[in-house]
Amino acid sequence: MSKSKQPTMEELAERIIYSDRYSDDKFEYRHVILPKAMLKYIPKSYFSPDDSGLLRILEENEWRGIGITQSLGWEHFEVHAPEPHILLFRRPLPAKR
Repeated sequence: MSKSKQPTMEELAERIIYSDRYSDDKFEYRHVILPKAMLKYIPKSYFSPDDSGLLRILEENEWRGIGITQSLGWEHFEVHAPEPHILLFRRPLPAKR
């Protein structure tokens, strides 16, 4: 019997789910849902130092480096604590004229 092949980071990145965008009067938001299996491939330095198992707030080069693709202007600002594979992003809305 052969062992089932573990997915690669690239294969997992293809399974990232991006929510529809929603907004308030200042920001546009979206949730990015990582495949749970992806968490074991993410560098330990990307996790909070308190051993909670939560990702810390990632810099743009870090979240892009793990396969999240979005247009310019998005910032990672929160992790959904009950589900650490769900990241919240936002970007400022354009100024109204």
